[in-house]
Amino acid sequence: MKSFIVLALFVAAAVAVPVDPKDAVVVRYDNDNIGVGGYNYALETSDGKSEQAQGQLINPGTDSEAFVVRGQFSYTGPDNVVYTVTYTADADGYHPQGAHLPVAN
Repeated sequence: MKSFIVLALFVAAAVAVPVDPKDAVVVRYDNDNIGVGGYNYALETSDGKSEQAQGQLINPGTDSEAFVVRGQFSYTGPDNVVYTVTYTADADGYHPQGAHLPVAN
């Protein structure tokens, strides 16, 4: 009986969680990727999310050949604040920056 009550409480809690009814759709999508030298893309959705990135191969054909990506993405948080992250990703890793992100000392 106790198991049934606990299960019923979990079901009630799951049903009570608010579900956001909006279904985001892509309102803009640009893509330039012909497979030679790099790529660019940009994406925006109807719920205000956006992202863009550019990537390119550097030092091709050498021992230090690497792919470098620079980009950013934005979204509106549950507190209605727009958060933006800019980043680079290269041979040294992923390097995000944003006003809301902690900075290493």
